[in-house]
Amino acid sequence: MKIKICGMKFPRNILEVGALQPDYMGFIFYPKSKRYVGADFSPKSLEKLPKSIKKVGVFVNETSEQIIAMQKQFSFDFVQLHGNESVETCATIKQNSIPIIKVFSVDNDFNFNEVAAFESVCNYFLFDTKTAQYGGSGKTFDWELLENYTLSKPFFLSGGLSINNIGKIKFNSYPMLIGLDFNSQLEDSNNKKVTKKVSELIEKMRRR
Repeated sequence: MKIKICGMKFPRNILEVGALQPDYMGFIFYPKSKRYVGADFSPKSLEKLPKSIKKVGVFVNETSEQIIAMQKQFSFDFVQLHGNESVETCATIKQNSIPIIKVFSVDNDFNFNEVAAFESVCNYFLFDTKTAQYGGSGKTFDWELLENYTLSKPFFLSGGLSINNIGKIKFNSYPMLIGLDFNSQLEDSNNKKVTKKVSELIEKMRRR
């Protein structure tokens, strides 16, 4: 089960969490997010991360041209599309040999059939809790809804995940679940990841 730590923005904190060797780290390029990396964020902030960590640039309703440019600038291993991006947008990005994680916001009315059109243009899906914002709400959705997912595309689960509730996930019920995406539940009041929490989480996950 892969571990993704998202919402990283502070250079020293990035290195601290990176030293704990999560599988993926996410960096948000959406100015309305309180976890936005900021206009001055530099590729140098990522240069010292272990090579084994997959770096993910997170975008919301950005143009394909801008996403492609930012991927090249930061050498992201994946781009994560967290808005209402179309199949066509994903296809354009894929044509530039950029791996894609496409996010879908889930509530009790979500129709998992809607994601089928994206299966051929994305590498992974990510299912997050539907809220007024684009992620980072700290809220979970009813995970049993994932039993309605019947496609063969692997996916990440996100939304309010913490060391206290991952034991409630029925992993055997979701054969295409490959990773968990953590964010707000690992933070202090300044949106900085608490390394002790991250360390405990990674240790628990890898004991599974």
